[in-house]
Amino acid sequence: MSADRLSSVDLFSGAGGLVLGLRWAGFDTLLANDNWAPAVETLKHNFDGARVSPDDIRDLSAADLLTRTDGVTPLLVTGGPPCQGFTSAGARRASDHRNTLVKEFARMVAELHPQWFLFENVEGFLTMSGGDFVVDLLDGVLDGGYQVRLQKVNVANYGVPQLRKRVIAIGLLGGDPGFPSPSHHAYGAPGAEMERTTALPLAPTVADSLDGIGAPASSVQDEVVQGHIAPPISESDALRFQLLQQGQTMRDLPKDLQHRSYARRANRRVADGMPTERRGGAPAGLRRLRADEPSKAITSAATREFLHPLEDRCLTLRECSRLQGFPDSFEFVGNRSEQATLIGNAIPPNFGEVFGGWVAERSADSPSSIDSSARLLEFRVTNGAGMSPALHSVVRRINARYRIGEVPLWS
Repeated sequence: MSADRLSSVDLFSGAGGLVLGLRWAGFDTLLANDNWAPAVETLKHNFDGARVSPDDIRDLSAADLLTRTDGVTPLLVTGGPPCQGFTSAGARRASDHRNTLVKEFARMVAELHPQWFLFENVEGFLTMSGGDFVVDLLDGVLDGGYQVRLQKVNVANYGVPQLRKRVIAIGLLGGDPGFPSPSHHAYGAPGAEMERTTALPLAPTVADSLDGIGAPASSVQDEVVQGHIAPPISESDALRFQLLQQGQTMRDLPKDLQHRSYARRANRRVADGMPTERRGGAPAGLRRLRADEPSKAITSAATREFLHPLEDRCLTLRECSRLQGFPDSFEFVGNRSEQATLIGNAIPPNFGEVFGGWVAERSADSPSSIDSSARLLEFRVTNGAGMSPALHSVVRRINARYRIGEVPLWS
């Protein structure tokens, strides 16, 4: 069967941030796929009647997915393969079996052959294993016949109250997919203002996002909004919290108040002999957010490391989910650790809505001519004049392999 006008299949759905954003953009998600139980149950809980596949994508073919969509080929296939093997916030393990899921995503796109695809991942995806995983993605979707644009973006430039860098690849059969322009001006961190968006509205702030949420409960029994709970803290943490001002981090505390793990993490960054100036020094550890800026990137550790800008406590799970753009009516399934992971790994729904709206608008316009040649049209991974040696090496590799903007010898 041909594709419904605005239909999608979402792979590696996680909590369903992209599913929600696409719904806001008018899409009907025919199928959401994830094989982690808390994610599957969260999808079922929040998307009543939606079809959820708990299968490992490596065990599925396009025919299997089409059986679950009643034979309908979606207009759009989306996905953000698990990034634990890539993210700089965790261990970078080239052997992590999850890294192969990038290739699986590309395979499924090529087999299903939707008109559009949308891929999302962390910025570390670009340089992991010298760019091998970028090649895994591009080789697969170019084999499928797509024209592709790939950019590294900051979600704050698209109206999310958070400084969160992500790699986005968008592809279209038979034409240039284009790429949505920023809607907001990001600020509040080194490099955030490099995008030429100063004429646009400022990105929303932490204060904007947390407005009206009210005081957190002290226990699950007393919670009014799911996850808005602030557990009791120790005397030593209370002292740390009182000393940290907005924008300050663990390094601003007296050494006797710095967590023991802070010193170990700082040492781990230089244990391989790389100079500290090449590794950014010690990690931030505890950080009090600024009320008047977008949040730093929300991760699964945010409820342990990010302090409320005005109150002497860590952020609650619900405050983290607000900074990710989820409405308070959206509920996460699992224990506290699992919920934190679901929230930290999610694609912000309003970011997904922007790209869903872009696809919907472009799909409504019939192209004046069909260009069936597959090619990489854009590989924009930095706004600065310089780049790290690792990224520079990957850019050279990609330029040589795909002859960006030209029609490659692709079979």
